[in-house]
Amino acid sequence: MSGIEVRLRAPLGAPADCSALLAGEWTKLTAGELARRGVRLDGRTVPLGELCDVAGQPDGTLRFTGDWSRAARLGAGLAEGAVRIESDVGDEVGLGMAGGSIEVRGAAGARAGAAPAEARRGMTGGELVIHGAAGPEAGALMRRGLVAVGGAVGDHAGVGMIAGTIVICGAVGPSPGLWSKRGSLVAMGDIGIPSTYRYACTYRPPHVPLILRRLAARYGLPAEPRHLTGSYRRYSGDLAELGKGEILAWTAS
Repeated sequence: MSGIEVRLRAPLGAPADCSALLAGEWTKLTAGELARRGVRLDGRTVPLGELCDVAGQPDGTLRFTGDWSRAARLGAGLAEGAVRIESDVGDEVGLGMAGGSIEVRGAAGARAGAAPAEARRGMTGGELVIHGAAGPEAGALMRRGLVAVGGAVGDHAGVGMIAGTIVICGAVGPSPGLWSKRGSLVAMGDIGIPSTYRYACTYRPPHVPLILRRLAARYGLPAEPRHLTGSYRRYSGDLAELGKGEILAWTAS
């Protein structure tokens, strides 16, 4: 990945709100222009360049290096470009993103790809790929797009989904897909199906191997042969809502 690199000079000393960094158009900004964008830290706004070395040439890609585990809302509102975060990241990565891609080469905090406060919709497009674990409410209220998690996720994954796809390779926390109207949650690990979902059938969904192969090819997210060729139990729900969503749970039998 070429493009611009944003390297933290030292670990963040306090939680940082990065929601303004990549909102709107940014792919044509020079390193100097990007360095002037603000980060909220300790109740004040500081230029990104005060915290990081920002270097490279704009080509629509951006790489964050160093320890970003205390960075909240990094990639919020993203609408374009390809972003890679080469560490763990804090809460609400990709909050309300509308396009482009975010790849987290570590774990993510709560509400990855979820809706901003008081918003009726979360992600409306794009791809958010997390190689490690993710916290609770990943993909909450998502409308379109793809969230993929290589590890486990916390509770209430996909809560209130309107549409879109969530792929989880590890264990799924309690109450996934509650109040989902549409959309698809694909689980390769252990998952407890909410009581408001009903078993429909066991089959081999043709689109799931295509998604897994694409995630492996583009992001290096491992695709196990058993998940590519195996069967999935399909559950329809949430029946407390429209009931047009689904949970696809991989099964060894």
